[in-house]
Amino acid sequence: MSVEFATRHASTLEWVAPPQLSDLLTQSAALHKHLCPRQVLGARIGLYAAELLGLELPQTGKRLLTLVETDGCFADGVSVASGCWMGRRTMRLIDYGKVAATFVDTQTGRAFRIWPNPAARSTAPDYAPTAASRWHAYLAAYQVMPAAALLLAQPVELALDVQAIISRPGLRVVCAQCGEEIINEREVVRQGIILCRACADAAYYRGLRNPCE
Repeated sequence: MSVEFATRHASTLEWVAPPQLSDLLTQSAALHKHLCPRQVLGARIGLYAAELLGLELPQTGKRLLTLVETDGCFADGVSVASGCWMGRRTMRLIDYGKVAATFVDTQTGRAFRIWPNPAARSTAPDYAPTAASRWHAYLAAYQVMPAAALLLAQPVELALDVQAIISRPGLRVVCAQCGEEIINEREVVRQGIILCRACADAAYYRGLRNPCE
């Protein structure tokens, strides 16, 4: 699918395709069959993380770990720019309902949390004066606004154990109560008994009687 991108040149507005961002947004849009402002924010945040951490992204290995604070379109934008994916265990959802992400260099321990500047919504029309609507202004402006105007970033230290999140391959145990297999060291040990988290604490689901029984 073709996607147009806006960039400001002198006093006019020209529609061109910044190569790196264009490619990333085309990938993200293909996942959703559309492009939206949150995908753009995700991609821009991922590109900014590369700049702040001095890493070449999107990564092909697993050096970078990303913690996103919401799911949906935003997370896919972050993924295509960073190379971090749930399926590769290099992305984790910490659901705060915020368009924000923390990027952790697992080799150095350096980490940055990045989120949109709240003022970006009000300044977006200045970067896309011919946009058909406020939504279209966000879509165009978020692609061309300087990172310093669009995004905020803060170096952080994780309260979580990165190595515990990553875990080690090949580790498997069985829950003593339900008999299900547990991977990635997510078991809980209570009085020497190995339990899954659903059995050890409140599960996110309740079992119902099977109507076919």
